[in-house]
Formats: sequence, structure tokens, C-alpha cells
Amino acid sequence: MSALLEVSGVSVSFDGFRAINNLTFSIGTAELRAIIGPNGAGKSTFMDIVTGKTKPDSGAVTFGEKSTSLLKLSEAQIARVGIGRKFQRPTVFEDQTVAENLILALKAARSPWKVLAWRIKSIDLEKVQRLAVQVGLADHLPRKAGELSHGQKQWLEIAMLLAQEPRLLLVDEPAAGMTLAERERTTELLTQIAQTRAVVVVEHDMDFVRRLNCRVTVLHEGAVLAEGSLEHVTKNQDVIDVYLGRG
Repeated sequence: MSALLEVSGVSVSFDGFRAINNLTFSIGTAELRAIIGPNGAGKSTFMDIVTGKTKPDSGAVTFGEKSTSLLKLSEAQIARVGIGRKFQRPTVFEDQTVAENLILALKAARSPWKVLAWRIKSIDLEKVQRLAVQVGLADHLPRKAGELSHGQKQWLEIAMLLAQEPRLLLVDEPAAGMTLAERERTTELLTQIAQTRAVVVVEHDMDFVRRLNCRVTVLHEGAVLAEGSLEHVTKNQDVIDVYLGRG
């Protein structure tokens, strides 16, 4: 299986501190991957590089069948080729309804000149309904997003990203602040999404990572320390020493 995203020998330094150190990473077209590691391991910087927020000092980052270089693209262009990112804190429009949030996301997915002439059609409303069903918010479409629970806001934001039809979804600590029931639903949702696209989950919560039951990449000092199943990496002595053995 060819990789959808390929990060090869990437390094980046900030004021002399090497945040990413010769990092190599790849993920397939329909794969769920968890990234774990101590604070300062380079997890957020990795996502910044993939989404174009940070340009590395060296290395290559390619995406898709044609191995398009992401380093030559702007953040907006990277979003348009099919990479979506969800930050830890949900960023939904609280005064708009769930349905309106999803409609705005559909509109934002279009190119700037198409947005000007865009009018919502029945096919768009059907897509809004479908997305709401997918993330468990079908009964909440008329509600204002600000009234939703923390977990529901996270699901709405995931649905807003899915509205833009990304091929790769980067999700930052989705389990933080969720109830147990919400965490279980989120596990199901991410697993289901990964059947048709690539999903990278950055997470500190080991129990949540265990529930995802996927391949795990451990970062340390900006490089891959170990990779494999959670059972495999948690038995790695280096991983125990730098991450799991703390506290």
C-alpha cells in the first residue's frame, strides 16, 4: 500500500532548539494512527509542518498519489488538497445552530470565486443531515452550538472538517475533557472515519489510545522513538524510560 502522507528526513529548529530532528513518518490512505510522546516531543510541530503553519529547515513532505510537495503550498492550499486539522479546543460558531455551522463548513470548502455565487441546494442539506447522523448530532441540528456539551462540540467540529472532504484528518487530543460515554462515542467515530480516509490522533490519554486499537508512533525529541501496536511500544524500554516511566 502506497503512503498518502510521506514525511522524509524533516528537521526544524527554533532559536537553536531542534523541535523536529530528522523525522520520517508515513501513513496510508485509509489508516488510523495515534501519536504519543512526552511534552516537547514535537507532536504539535509535526502537525504544524504537515498543515503548512511551519516550514522545516530540511527534508521533504509529500501528499497523495502524485507525491505533491506540501512545502511549496500555503496553509489554504494544503487544506484544499485534502488535509484537515482539528485543534484541542473546539472552534465552532457558538451563536449559530448546528445546521448553520455545517452549512458554513460546506461553503468554506469551495474555492473563493465559487463561494460568491454559492446558494444552498437540497443536495447540500442532505449532506448536512448525513454529517449530523455520522457524528451523532442529528437530533441537535436546530440547537445553537453554544448549548452543546464539550464532547458534542468536538463532534460538530469533526463534522465541519468532514464537510470539506479531507483525505487526511489531524486530530489533537480529542478525549480531553470528555465524559466516558463521549470518549467511547469518539473512539467509534474516529475508527469509522478511518475506514475511508487517514486519521492521525495526537493523544496523551493511554486508555483512549488503547481503545483506538491502532498503530502507534512514539515521538521523542523530534524523532520517532518507536512504532507498532500499543502493546509493542509500551514494552519498549526506551519508551518506558522517556515517557511511560514518568510519574
